Amino acid sequence: MGNVAIFVPHVGCPQQCSFCDQRAITGGAQVPTPQQVWDTAQAAAAHLGDRVGETEIAFFGGSFTAIPREQMLSLLAPAKAAVERWGFRGLRCSTRPDAVDGEVLSLLKAHHMVAVELGAQSMDEEVLRRNRRGHTPADTAQAAGRIKAAGLELGVQMMTGLYGSTPEKDEETARALLALQPDTARVYPTVVLAGTELATLYEAEVYRPQTLEEAVALCARLLSLFETAGVRVIRMGLHAEEDVERRRVAGPYHPAFRELAESRRFLEKLLPQLEAAGPGVYRAAVSPRDLSLVVGQKKANVLALQRRGFLVRFVPEESWARGTFALWKVENQ
Repeated sequence: MGNVAIFVPHVGCPQQCSFCDQRAITGGAQVPTPQQVWDTAQAAAAHLGDRVGETEIAFFGGSFTAIPREQMLSLLAPAKAAVERWGFRGLRCSTRPDAVDGEVLSLLKAHHMVAVELGAQSMDEEVLRRNRRGHTPADTAQAAGRIKAAGLELGVQMMTGLYGSTPEKDEETARALLALQPDTARVYPTVVLAGTELATLYEAEVYRPQTLEEAVALCARLLSLFETAGVRVIRMGLHAEEDVERRRVAGPYHPAFRELAESRRFLEKLLPQLEAAGPGVYRAAVSPRDLSLVVGQKKANVLALQRRGFLVRFVPEESWARGTFALWKVENQ
């Protein structure tokens, strides 16, 4: 399932969070007009053809339900009409946990909204305070309950490596979010962008962002945590955009971050079995679709295993399901 993204700038956010530079990014940007929403949906419908029924029109960017009500309705109206005209699956939006009440959910449902994503970022009170989020874990839990009670799909968004957080706190956040029974999740390692409070803290050596290695290791665990619970992780890592690369001061940004995390997860599945059998030469059967992940970018997993004394040849086998593998030791090598 995909989406047609409609970017709504920072106008809906009452806070200036420590990590956010949307005001700098969108300083010259405008909130889309109703006509632009319609035109975007029309172009997408023509391009998608039969796949339009699997696609949502998504309002991303600021906090959609916190923008002025008249403005929100003016954007919802053409999107609703587009769903009825071309058969999109429905609408999706992201918003703040403290901007969700029964009234706004009723309005969203009346306009074919099918999913609301909450930008929780953390479920640790102190981390939220330090990063000037302006809401609490209780706000997130309450909003999640309202979304599910309204019959809408619940999405949660979290960030790792925020100012004042630790890997342990980030894993606790993931578990607290799982307790809310979300349908989907997005996980974003914190990247320090120019013009933010985090950039000031970083330059003053008060804040140390995660290294790429630390973020990959943690997010591999979080990916397993969410997926084991049946939660679909629809994004891991910031979108690969020139603007992010240009504004990045520090932090674990990689254009293929999720691939790194999934590759690390394979490595951590393989190692216990290999270590139990001892150093040597091995063959491993994997799904053809997993081959690049299990080998790793620039053969990272193959080389990591070699450093531990394991020479592993990965063989694609059509019969193997994704995420699984068979391992056997090759004798007389």
